[in-house]
Amino acid sequence: MIDTKEVFEPKIRHRTFSYSTEVRWAGSRSGHADSSGKPEFHISSPPEFKGKEGMWTPEDLFVVSVETCTMLTFIALAKRRNLSILSYSSRAEGVLEFVDGDYRFTSVVIRPRILVGDPDTVGDVQETIRDAHRHCIISNSVRADVVIEADIRAFL
Repeated sequence: MIDTKEVFEPKIRHRTFSYSTEVRWAGSRSGHADSSGKPEFHISSPPEFKGKEGMWTPEDLFVVSVETCTMLTFIALAKRRNLSILSYSSRAEGVLEFVDGDYRFTSVVIRPRILVGDPDTVGDVQETIRDAHRHCIISNSVRADVVIEADIRAFL
């Protein structure tokens, strides 16, 4: 007997991806980071850990990674669902706490502000930001709680 499920449903092949970076120490508590084909940038420990003021830190990069992944996932889903998004901006705050003998991020709160063109789509946009949260690769890869506090408004 033929399994019709095998015949009619294509098998999805999930690929594996790899991302490479390079970091070079620049003395003290700072360095340079880059990835092939992308601009280099300077990094440091945060000032509270004896680093330099005004430089990107691993802590900043962690929080912005969660925040940007959420935005990009949301935009991709909204486009796929034909939602009229007029603007998206967000602020995020990561909380670093001393837990069980080490510092770790315990939460990242993302506060997106989303403006839509059609008031009737606000519910769909709320569902889409929830779906983006569930499917965000970075959020799914971290132990910290990621919380979305969205402000969705229609342009009138």
